[in-house]
This record gives sequence, C-alpha cells and structure tokens, in this order.
Amino acid sequence: MEFGTIEREIHIDATPEVVFEVVSRPEHVREWWPDEAHYEAVPGATGEIVFGDPDAGGGAARLTVLEVDPPRTFTFRWTHPAGEAAAEGNSLLVTFELVPSGTGTRLRLTETGFREMGWEAAVLEEQYREHETGWDHFLPRIAPYVASLDPR
Repeated sequence: MEFGTIEREIHIDATPEVVFEVVSRPEHVREWWPDEAHYEAVPGATGEIVFGDPDAGGGAARLTVLEVDPPRTFTFRWTHPAGEAAAEGNSLLVTFELVPSGTGTRLRLTETGFREMGWEAAVLEEQYREHETGWDHFLPRIAPYVASLDPR
C-alpha cells in the first residue's frame, strides 16, 4: 500500500459558499473537527488546532494557512514543529476543494506530504493510518453540522 496521499470526497446539501465557511473558519471548524481552532482564514496566518485537553493527553498541532480562494479552495499545512515555518518535509498539506453539484457541493479533501516527512516505515504507516482514520471520523460530521446551521 502507498502511504502518500489521503483522498476523500463527500456530498453536502449546501452551497459552496456555506461549505467554504464551514471548512475554513475556525468558529465552524471546531464544531466538526478539533476541540479548539485558533487561526485567521487568510493566507500566511498561523495558529493551532487542539484535540482534547493537552494537559490530559490531548494534543495541539501547528497550522499555517496557504490558500483561501472562496468558495473553491482552502489549503493549509499542519503538524510542523513549534518554532519552524511550515514547509514541505516538516508538515502535511491539506486541501479542501469545493465544486457545485446539483443544489449542493462536492467536497474533496486531499492530504499529502507523508512520504516527505522522512519518517521510518513504521512511523509513516502509523501516522498515515491515524490521519486516514481521523478524516474518516471527522469528515462525515460536516454535513450534519451544515444542516444544523440557521439558514437565515
């Protein structure tokens, strides 16, 4: 098996504009993905996302926003070490692509950069599988969250 790219695609019954806000704005992202999200949705912005309580075994991951092209694309690098700028080889690249589909949106997630991290084979496989399992858990949470939003 190749542990290089994770790709997932889901359909969401909402416009690309609504879905873009939900996958790019921290106040929405924390409703379906991490417990906390602290960043600005502008290219070059840095911040972090937090899973659980870091003092009780949870963790925080650094995040750098690369591309914000509403309502089509939101791209960021994450998991880079503190004190280092996100770059190929020290972080993973996540892209959300949104395409109108009927009255809804086709959301495509791509995460790359696993091989470029330089991990030994066992670590590469473990990290890849953790992210794969994570996206399989969190992405399906987007559609119900979007459906819960007040349409006004």
